[in-house]
Amino acid sequence: MHFIKGKVNELIKRFNTNDPFEIAERLNIMILFEDLGKALGYYSSYKRYQFIHINNRLDETYHRPVCCHELGHAVLHPNSNAPFLKSRTFYASEKIEVEANKFTVEMLLPDEYILSYKDTNLSLIEIAGIYGVPKELCHLKKF
Repeated sequence: MHFIKGKVNELIKRFNTNDPFEIAERLNIMILFEDLGKALGYYSSYKRYQFIHINNRLDETYHRPVCCHELGHAVLHPNSNAPFLKSRTFYASEKIEVEANKFTVEMLLPDEYILSYKDTNLSLIEIAGIYGVPKELCHLKKF
């Protein structure tokens, strides 16, 4: 099983949810909404404290995927202060950004969500849209 998908499945099972806000809270990661200009969000840590920063100017539909992306950094790269997501897109080339994007699509679009649409003609992108997953992340889904 893919490492990131396995990590996501562990968290979903442990906390019985795929809500990134709830999981972050249960992991004692503080979530801060603040004006970040054009950035969507970022992850930081100080001593033993972890923070997810989300731009308070974002449309609410972005809150879950941005929180989830930053939660991915907290879980996968806890000792790295990840760079800002600099624009309103989830396209990324840096390794840790791609990993956080994979974490996001696996968390917000678990396999059972996709399987529940197996008898329909919906595409992966259409299913992702139902669950608020940015279409830019769909190619990262391992299914």
